[in-house]
Amino acid sequence: METNKMQFEDYKINVKLMLSALWASVMFLYIYGDYFELYVPGKVESLLNGQNNLNTPFKLLLATIILTLPSLMIVLSLMIKPKWNRVLNISIGIFLTLFTLLVGVSSFSEWRMFYVILSFLESVITTIIVWKAWHWPKFKS
Repeated sequence: METNKMQFEDYKINVKLMLSALWASVMFLYIYGDYFELYVPGKVESLLNGQNNLNTPFKLLLATIILTLPSLMIVLSLMIKPKWNRVLNISIGIFLTLFTLLVGVSSFSEWRMFYVILSFLESVITTIIVWKAWHWPKFKS
């Protein structure tokens, strides 16, 4: 007795596409975190009067560089050759995993628990990025 069982079709996703999608997810979480922070009492007032963590041109530049990395990795993961792609994804992934864990640990307060959750999720995704890049499929030439 033969049964014709329907199965869902699945495709193997190219590692470059997977990495790019993971970086896009990290960017969305970063953006949500920054947006949600505007709802924290006193945040908008501190931005208007200059009393915030990014209160010098150097700190603002440093934050810009750090937060530019995942957005650049969305496109770089698709464009550059596998050898350098792998190196960048591993190194930037490790750096941002540690960075976002630090942000999460330093955000334990009633009004910033969303940061803790988002930084945990960001760290999980960047860890997956590192793992996927580390295990980049190889082929014999």
